[in-house]
Amino acid sequence: MYKYLSILVLLFISACRQPETQIQVQTGDLLFRQTIDGKLSQAIDQVTQTAAETHFSHVGLAEVDSAGVWVLHAEPEKGTCRVSLDEFLHPAHDSVLVVVYRLKPAWRSSVPEALERANQMLGKPYNFSYILSDSAHYCSEFIYRAFAPDSVFALAPMTFKDPQTGEFPEAWVEHYQKLGIEIPEGLPGCNPNGMAASERLERIGILKDGETEVQKD
Repeated sequence: MYKYLSILVLLFISACRQPETQIQVQTGDLLFRQTIDGKLSQAIDQVTQTAAETHFSHVGLAEVDSAGVWVLHAEPEKGTCRVSLDEFLHPAHDSVLVVVYRLKPAWRSSVPEALERANQMLGKPYNFSYILSDSAHYCSEFIYRAFAPDSVFALAPMTFKDPQTGEFPEAWVEHYQKLGIEIPEGLPGCNPNGMAASERLERIGILKDGETEVQKD
């Protein structure tokens, strides 16, 4: 009996020591970034969270070429831009958790044209109003517009209210006071948590810093 128990223990230890499969990032993958410090980032997650395990406040689109992995995204400081994966993983020199999602097979044919549209939108400023615009984009709006002709993602009425209290968080009140406009409650929009919940995406896994493999198309 002890002999069999010992064998089972050894097998268990061996299984635990097996190296984790590295994620192979593909062109068209969506990289969802966890909430980072900052009132606006936390406010986005606070009012858009769809499940206990998702706390995303940012999303980018992966592009793989011979030089490595790049991420096209819209962010407050640079606007719509193309950055290295390393820079995306280390905003403000901090490491963040990034989860890779991929379009399901039926929708992957939309990737090439979506990537082309995303590249055409580079260089525009960040859309701090979160009201849909042709001249500026926020992160999930940037992704939505890239895939819009193929109807991959849908818009929904935006809410800026805390689901627990039904009130606007102070961060949003201050944000729109500075902009000098009303909070656009109920207007059409999109957000990272909502996109991650799409049935047209499949979750690939957590992208671990320094452990990424590249898979080219």
